[in-house]
Amino acid sequence: MHEVIASPQEDRFVVVRPGARGGMQIPSAMHRELADAADARLPVPSWLADAANTAWGINLAGHRCDRAVLVRPITRVRYSRATWEINQGCNYNCEMCYLAQRQFEGLPLGQKFRLLALLRDAGVLRLQITGGEPLIDPHFRATYQHAYSMGMLIDILTNGSRLHQHLDLLSTMPPNRVTVSLYGATAPVFDSLTRTKGSHRNTMRGLAAAKEAGVPVEITIIITRHNAFELDAMRATAEQYAVAYNEFSNISPTYQGTSDPLASQAAGFLNKSAIFKGCPAGHTFFHVDPHGNATMCKIGRENPISLMTEGLDGLLRLPAIADAQMLRTGGCSGCALSATCRVCRPLAKAYQAAEAPLESYCQHGDKEITV
Repeated sequence: MHEVIASPQEDRFVVVRPGARGGMQIPSAMHRELADAADARLPVPSWLADAANTAWGINLAGHRCDRAVLVRPITRVRYSRATWEINQGCNYNCEMCYLAQRQFEGLPLGQKFRLLALLRDAGVLRLQITGGEPLIDPHFRATYQHAYSMGMLIDILTNGSRLHQHLDLLSTMPPNRVTVSLYGATAPVFDSLTRTKGSHRNTMRGLAAAKEAGVPVEITIIITRHNAFELDAMRATAEQYAVAYNEFSNISPTYQGTSDPLASQAAGFLNKSAIFKGCPAGHTFFHVDPHGNATMCKIGRENPISLMTEGLDGLLRLPAIADAQMLRTGGCSGCALSATCRVCRPLAKAYQAAEAPLESYCQHGDKEITV
């Protein structure tokens, strides 16, 4: 199995290592040199052996290039990232979920493999596998192994409940990142928020097993009105089990604009500091649902493109679809505060469809601002 990956990434060329942070940018001539060395079964060039030893402490000197380096070719379509809902089904039932329905359905295994090949041929180097809960998908292991073998850096977004069942896989084929959502510090709070008995026990078992196995995990602390009083304790849990953590409190409607998740927002915890400064969704990355439909992102799902029927040619239409969804329409047209808006247009449309209070997403709801 490969030690490093040499790949185009949009208009650059990079060398990266699965499971390791950081990488190196190389000129196109060095990428061609690696491709030629792999084709001819020559040793790893000395410049890469030296760089890999410095960056990651691995010894590639004398190794055959075709065995140590997976060289990905230049592709006609040049996306760098994608997110993939392998399945929207979930074993938790969180009230703040952005998915209105969590149905267990999706592509059969053979079609999942075909979809992954399309993503590879679209240039995708970094693939985020999400759900629903991805680790309960019956094809997770097979699809993870397939994506890894094709030279993708894999991120996993999970509730951690089945993490202990896959640590052998993640130890031998290390992911780029595993992010576990934390919904509380104690079982009563955690289980109440997920509306699933035993969810706290299962997530904590996964975190403990990952730490013991040496698989690094990051944690996202989900803050709602039900668990905000446990925030300090949740931070302590994250510090114990994770290599890093962040906090998420801006609960959104479902992507269809259903307002139900908004009831879980914690007053006083909405983050209003970040200004939306544009997004390359649909241009450098995209989202894929369980049926192989590509959209600009998980929120902006208008005019989906069926990759399974249109193939890579369909992705050529995605930038224009994304640009159209970013246009300000309705009440946002001509807004005097648009330069300091905090949300993108697709998310604002979801809030508007949900008839959400302006203070939850729009500056016109801020008492200190008058226009």
